[in-house]
Amino acid sequence: MKSVISTITLLMLSVLCLAQNPIVTTAYTPDPAPFAHDGTLYMFTGHDEDDATYFKMKDWMLYSTEDMANWTYLGTPISTATFKWAFQGDRAWASQAVEHDGKWYWYVCLTEAATRADALAVAVADDPQGPYVDAIGGPLATGWSFIDPTVFIDDDGSAYLFWGNKGCWYGKLGKDMVSFENGYQEVPGFHDPACFGPESMKMNWAKGKEEMMVGYEEGPWVSKRGDIYYMTYPAGGVPEHMAYSTAPSVDGPWTYRGRIMDEAENAFTIHGGEVEYKGRNYMFYHNGALPNGGGFHRSACVEEFTYNEDGTIPFIPFTKSGPEPVGTLNPYERVEAETMASSWGVKTDRLAGKDHYVTKIDNGDWIKVREVEFGAASPEHMTIEVLNYKASGLVEFYLDSLGGNPFASFNVTADQVITMELLRPVTGRHDVYILFRGGDGQMFDFDWWKVN
Repeated sequence: MKSVISTITLLMLSVLCLAQNPIVTTAYTPDPAPFAHDGTLYMFTGHDEDDATYFKMKDWMLYSTEDMANWTYLGTPISTATFKWAFQGDRAWASQAVEHDGKWYWYVCLTEAATRADALAVAVADDPQGPYVDAIGGPLATGWSFIDPTVFIDDDGSAYLFWGNKGCWYGKLGKDMVSFENGYQEVPGFHDPACFGPESMKMNWAKGKEEMMVGYEEGPWVSKRGDIYYMTYPAGGVPEHMAYSTAPSVDGPWTYRGRIMDEAENAFTIHGGEVEYKGRNYMFYHNGALPNGGGFHRSACVEEFTYNEDGTIPFIPFTKSGPEPVGTLNPYERVEAETMASSWGVKTDRLAGKDHYVTKIDNGDWIKVREVEFGAASPEHMTIEVLNYKASGLVEFYLDSLGGNPFASFNVTADQVITMELLRPVTGRHDVYILFRGGDGQMFDFDWWKVN
């Protein structure tokens, strides 16, 4: 019963209340891939299953933020079932998505059912939330270690796909974004330590033996700043750290520049990528820091950094606090329940489409929302909506911590939209905690809230 909280659980709760890394606490979200578009920062992620004892991944998830404090779950738009030719129910590995000429292209890696070869695929949609369809009805490319695709769009609109584990390949995409203009090739100079870091003994699974290989491991991420092309990547074997190389052209030659992140907490991989958003630079990665986390239960994290004057990337330390907020949340507009900075106990649905909610709600579970701006005059009422009712319970709203008295409380007895007067005035900017109280077992799902 969750109302009985141990000392260890209280310590976990205190850490989660204060921490912003990992940035999603309702699911394990490995391999974060950020993309900024029209004032919103999207994060496309994988999904480690809760019961995984190895890499067990069935679908890909989508989140967004406008304030770098709260992240909104936007659904699970694609899964292995999107690709009928792929091995089903597992192996939905790292991905990246971009918008180009009004379409959204989501590049993923999975396994071809017929050959069991690693395969790259692409799904396309008119909206980041989908619906997505298999763009070509088959793999874009297949081969041993053909995983971890990253897509890069150059200043002239030309698009390139890079990928590979213990090898790195790339090709220029056609204008349709779902084919290669002139095939693909290994990145020039890949086997030169001057390009991708010092050599070490690594297992070459394709040959079934250990051999000397360059520092690059997998998960390339290509970007450009000014006239410099950057490739960041997990390096050094297992456990991985983050390193990078630069080049004067997308075709190279690449020059190794060094380590920029250490090995991730409680995880032997560190897959991520870099993005500029609202004039600031962010590096995404994953670790295993959530409760029950580890190498097969990884979670997206983010750090802000500033390029050095010469264009090099500085060493980026890990933090629990994450980046500073770049905006506030408006509670006078509908706030989706799945918008949060952290949480305890709850889950989000695993649905495609645009309607989502918080589920798996038990007694003692909570949600935290940061930087909520109530303004100078207090609202008088608050409204919430609950659905999929199973048992009665309370939804209570607190300011800045879970202690003291709530400023709003709702008694839930059915699927309903409830409006109540606030129990006391609320002004200014606060963190808001939403606490669920009830008996044993799950109570209901939570859809949205707002003040009036």
